[in-house]
Amino acid sequence: MATLSEIVAPYPAAPALTALDVREAARAVGAPQPFFVVLDDDPTGTQSVSGLPVLTSWAQEDVAWALGGDAPAVYVMTNSRSLPPEHADRITREVVAAATTAAAAMRRRLAFVSRSDSTLRGHFPLEPQLIADLLEEAGQPVDGIILAPAFPEAGRVSVGGIHYTRIGEDFLPSGETEFARDATFGYTASSLAAWVEEKTRGAIRADEVLTPDLTELRTRPEALVGLLMSAKDQQVIAPDIACEQDLLALSLALIAAEARGRTFVYRVGPPFMRARLGQEVRAPLSAQEVEALRSPEEGADGRGAAKPEAVGGLVVVGSHVALTTRQLERLVADSGVPVLDVEVGKILDPVSRDDHLKDVIAQAVELLGQGTLVVRTSRTLVTGINAEDSLEVSRRVSTAVVETVQGIMGRIRPRFVLAKGGITSSDVASRGLGIRRAQCVGPMLPGIVSLWAAQDGPARGVPYIVFPGNVGDEHALAAVVKVLLGQD
Repeated sequence: MATLSEIVAPYPAAPALTALDVREAARAVGAPQPFFVVLDDDPTGTQSVSGLPVLTSWAQEDVAWALGGDAPAVYVMTNSRSLPPEHADRITREVVAAATTAAAAMRRRLAFVSRSDSTLRGHFPLEPQLIADLLEEAGQPVDGIILAPAFPEAGRVSVGGIHYTRIGEDFLPSGETEFARDATFGYTASSLAAWVEEKTRGAIRADEVLTPDLTELRTRPEALVGLLMSAKDQQVIAPDIACEQDLLALSLALIAAEARGRTFVYRVGPPFMRARLGQEVRAPLSAQEVEALRSPEEGADGRGAAKPEAVGGLVVVGSHVALTTRQLERLVADSGVPVLDVEVGKILDPVSRDDHLKDVIAQAVELLGQGTLVVRTSRTLVTGINAEDSLEVSRRVSTAVVETVQGIMGRIRPRFVLAKGGITSSDVASRGLGIRRAQCVGPMLPGIVSLWAAQDGPARGVPYIVFPGNVGDEHALAAVVKVLLGQD
């Protein structure tokens, strides 16, 4: 175990770069920057950016809607981390096809980003390699795949080629954490180069991965550009990243290399796009800003009357990581908010499933009339006999959560909806709330936890908060709920 200061001690201090430096470098190129299509394997990737469109559908007209605005990027919620590889493959092909067709019609140049988990869980190498292959089939050679999972605000950094995850106050090599024991995406290596070799089953050797360290990133910008220029044939490049300035330095080098004709596909953690676009780090939203996003229900239900407005908000918890459990316990201890369990054992049993969900929905509607409510999946984690079976269990549980949210929204309108966990937040957004298009407004905590404003569906005018399972301290959930209730 070590602190971050101990890990970075052998390296030079980070350069004094700002987001403005990136914007000016992009302007100096003299040609428009590409429009970035971010395939996000769960909705939590938006937590570090602001003012960007979000899609949960990737029909060509949806992508065209995003391309037609002023934003420099769009986040497309594929939810592929909850899906088997063959489904991730199909969705990736669909998104790339829809985006390239829409962009061709509008004469826009694209760059593609595969946003995934900062603790190294997800479909790698499948997704970035497939994007690269599809681009090459269309006549665009791809020189490198940038692997930058770091997320400094959440305590995930890459230093000396090792990827670390903060546990408490200490930084552990990620291969030694609970995340590496994931039932579906587990791994053993903490070295990013060795992790690439492990995940590609030796198809890419560790010594084939380019690994610029903090010294090169912070003090040798031209050498870093030269290294990026040297990449060829989809070579993986895994740079050290320990802070925002490192991401900005990488972005400057990428702009320079791309201006000289190089093409990259990106496999990154949440803050990469903020740096690459030259966005400032946005302050967390205030209670007043959240309140300004609320609006009355548009239309009425089938009886010709608007649904009643809830006194409180709905918190939906699906994540089972230990941090989520601690955060939930703190919320309950601080506020006394009631908790309803969607019992996994009951929903996996077809005899008890439907009656159980009806009962949870009825209780939830009654409790929301009195205040804020937590609806969570029962805390005993149920897994299958193998990775695919575990994903199937997760999908059945998620479907039950979606039906619960749909049932609640059909009868009462919460002040807000907060979903905890990546798979949970994706399914709640797209299926539970019927969101197809949204705007990512900004973070609820510094650099983490995203608030969306739905542009369609029954959740329009109801703030929707995407809260990853594995970020923040034990007080984070309680702090966000307090702001959402106007108590900051």
